[in-house]
Amino acid sequence: MPYKQFEEYNMKVTDDVKDRYKSIIEDLGEDTKRDGLIKTPERAAKAMQFLTQGYEQDAAEILKGAMFKESYNEMVIVKDIELYSLCEHHILPFFGKAHIAYIPNGHIVGLSKIPRIVDVFARRLQVQERLTEQILDCINNTLKPEGVAVVIEASHMCMMMRGVQKQNSTTTTSGFRGAFENIETRTEFLKLITSNLS
Repeated sequence: MPYKQFEEYNMKVTDDVKDRYKSIIEDLGEDTKRDGLIKTPERAAKAMQFLTQGYEQDAAEILKGAMFKESYNEMVIVKDIELYSLCEHHILPFFGKAHIAYIPNGHIVGLSKIPRIVDVFARRLQVQERLTEQILDCINNTLKPEGVAVVIEASHMCMMMRGVQKQNSTTTTSGFRGAFENIETRTEFLKLITSNLS
């Protein structure tokens, strides 16, 4: 049986964006009737919908759907969460890893939900600074933990492919709330995300 991938797209949006991509490709001097480009405008329209699907998702509701009462009150860390986003300045990708910790205050959350909320905010036109803050605030406001910490390390294609063209540069952003504003707790978190415990 041949492989068939199923994805849902808003066909009106797909048609509108497809026409715009076709015009852009033609304006850049390409022939949209040649074999390799015939379906490119539609593919690009669908890709853009996929890469910005976070606008249709509610990160707080995702967390609320997997909150459990629990007395555990030590640090919970999910690190090395892959993330892919689009820089809102040039609509070029940036990608890297997020490291997230929280200290429960009566509730824990299903661990898979933390990477999911990273995706919700990453799948939008973004800047890394705002992405960091949105993840931080969502966890803080929804779980109401003793503290939250977020560190993101990413490479930006807008710096690597164009502009200054620095291929080996990375950008690190961080945010801390509650108990993580305490230097000892913050240091413990930073030590744990940089160490290899295995």
